[in-house]
Amino acid sequence: MSRRSTVFLKTALAAVHYTGAGNFLAPYTRGAGVIFMLHQVDPEPPREFEPNRILKVTPTFLDSVVREVLDAGFDIVPLDQVRERLAEGEGARPFACFTLDDGYRDNREHAYPVFRRYCAPFTVYVPSDFADGRGDLWWLTLERVVQAAPSITLAMHGETRHFRLSSAAEKEEAHHHIYWWLRSLPEHHARAVVAELAVAHSIDPKRVHGDLIMSWDELREFADDPLVTIGAHTRGHFALAKLSETEARVEMAESIARVEAELGRPCRHFSYPYGCARSAGSREFRLAAELGLETAVTTEKGLLYAEHAHELTALPRLSLNGDFQDLRYVKALLSGVPFALMNTLKRYAGARTAA
Repeated sequence: MSRRSTVFLKTALAAVHYTGAGNFLAPYTRGAGVIFMLHQVDPEPPREFEPNRILKVTPTFLDSVVREVLDAGFDIVPLDQVRERLAEGEGARPFACFTLDDGYRDNREHAYPVFRRYCAPFTVYVPSDFADGRGDLWWLTLERVVQAAPSITLAMHGETRHFRLSSAAEKEEAHHHIYWWLRSLPEHHARAVVAELAVAHSIDPKRVHGDLIMSWDELREFADDPLVTIGAHTRGHFALAKLSETEARVEMAESIARVEAELGRPCRHFSYPYGCARSAGSREFRLAAELGLETAVTTEKGLLYAEHAHELTALPRLSLNGDFQDLRYVKALLSGVPFALMNTLKRYAGARTAA
């Protein structure tokens, strides 16, 4: 998301909060529940250049969100209860689930104490290659490269692009262009580009990221707490929609089987890497159902409504984003008003197009 878009969205969410529209309309718009999405939970403040700060929230903010959810009358439940709670309909008490992607070690060190304080269950989705210690956290490697390099020259979209990186603003702009270009490429090609950049600028990904992810031994100990559910997140954190159906099925099935084998319990829940419409769609949702998963989550933004009882392998989530660590925004989103407005605008635009 661009800085301009971030400012606009913050302004819109603050307006929902301060006008009281969220309080007034929530009984009609908030639906049955919500699944929150997190990645890292880290007490350190963001650096001047840290594009992946959107993937981090502080333990203090997480604590405030959990308290707000409880104060707002939500039950915090494990994913195992989602099917049952959706079947109860939107007149029942609303529910919330907390999920964290990728298996970062700080989930245990900083998020777990918050959830334990409130006896709140949560789920961590693990790419099996990451827990094996051979995962490719290429998005973090790219950030390190852009931070360290004085400039970068790449062949992009059929032309040579040169990026000067002498200031934080130049680094932000370059990272934005390079990251989204990489996201458009086949997975192995994109990762090869980042690997070449890392070598060229003396960045050793295993050294700089080696302590970020929990090992299987740590996950086994972690999962002994009944509050903790471990879900699957593919083997190598690939955008499944870019793979053949056979490759996508293998990525999903083998990660599920590995979680079950390592932890000695069923793996019923799954998160699609990247999770947007370009990374996971109807084919992947079908595969998840065929593999016997109870739920599978996307990164599509939204709350849960009664109709999601029939879409359990394509569930939306509400991101707790590092750029939006303000309870006003969480309250506005939980009311469902922003999503109701967006859906109304989409229907209006569709009607105009049809006319």
